Amino acid sequence: MTDRAQLAEFLRARREALQPEDVGLPRGSRRRTGGLRREEVAALCGMSTDYYTRIEQQRGPNPSEQMLAAIARGLHLSLDERDYLFQLAGHTAPQRAFRSDHINPGIMRILDRLDDTPALVLTRLGETLRQTRLATALLGDQLKFTGMARSTVYRWYTDPRSRLIYPEEDHPMHGRAFTAKLRDAYRLEGPGSRSAALVETLLKTSPEFAAIWAEHDITAGYPEFKRISHPELGILEVQCQTLLDPDQSQTLLVFTAAPGTESHEKLQLLSVIGDRVDV
Repeated sequence: MTDRAQLAEFLRARREALQPEDVGLPRGSRRRTGGLRREEVAALCGMSTDYYTRIEQQRGPNPSEQMLAAIARGLHLSLDERDYLFQLAGHTAPQRAFRSDHINPGIMRILDRLDDTPALVLTRLGETLRQTRLATALLGDQLKFTGMARSTVYRWYTDPRSRLIYPEEDHPMHGRAFTAKLRDAYRLEGPGSRSAALVETLLKTSPEFAAIWAEHDITAGYPEFKRISHPELGILEVQCQTLLDPDQSQTLLVFTAAPGTESHEKLQLLSVIGDRVDV
């Protein structure tokens, strides 16, 4: 059963504890009180201001698990706080073991400060949980996929369009790297996990994946630099900086290029060109 009063108080307390700088928002000269406004939290959560306001005012329908997960991300809740939020709303707290939808608050704070840089947060299975505006311009909307298609390795072996991001001569390297990362996830999660289901599906549907999987190559990885093929800018050579969250189930991936290079100039143009739409 939902404890509307406690739920409203908890959300209000967490909202008021967050500062604009914590979530990458400008403070502005007209802000008289600390904390975030309801409309700012609603935008961070991807929901209407009216919907969020009704929850804080103990009105409206009980939020679904999907909405609660969005609120947890928007308010940068810790895992303990997320579980408490679910319980107040009358839902069972999600399993923590190898669960990958909740972004670590520290990772979120870093990502919020990278608005002028292509960056995204990935799970062990290569599922994008959040991406910056310039990451969408560079790689396309990685959040639109559902089901197994959320996984980069699944799309790589089942959707030819996913390979347009990289030059064709680099495809073998990427295929082996994606497969090696999936094998590492399977090693950590074991039978019955989402990674195991992904492996089983790909073994049935992709002979190419089956052949690479059979080699048991666990050393395949990425070079220091990666080449990305953009429909308007051409080839960009970027360096991929990675940061692991504390339990190493998620990765913050940041794309940079050396100042003064052609690729650096192209990265600066991403904000002008807009979102990539070919993938």
